[in-house]
Amino acid sequence: MRRFIVRRQRSPFKSFLLSLGIFLFVLLLFLWGISSISGISSREEEDTLRQALVESAVHCYALNGYYPESLEDLTKDYGILYDSQRFVVDYRPQGENLMPEITVIRKEE
Repeated sequence: MRRFIVRRQRSPFKSFLLSLGIFLFVLLLFLWGISSISGISSREEEDTLRQALVESAVHCYALNGYYPESLEDLTKDYGILYDSQRFVVDYRPQGENLMPEITVIRKEE
């Protein structure tokens, strides 16, 4: 029988600290996951923009027999929209029948 055994009561302060510690750990883990997903999403957005620009330039060449002369022509004629605050696009035409160099760089925030 355990009638005469005295159980030590847990201090409410220790329980609070343990709960707070677990909560902060879970919160930090959540924030780390969100920032990781945000970085992956931004890289995928950069790749998608680059792919859209290349495909549009190739499409223009297939239809017209020449590549667009400038980035403005490419974006205007093919309806490509991008956030110029987040990305720098370098479009360097090589000639009418040579694929232009298209570079997309994400700006650091």
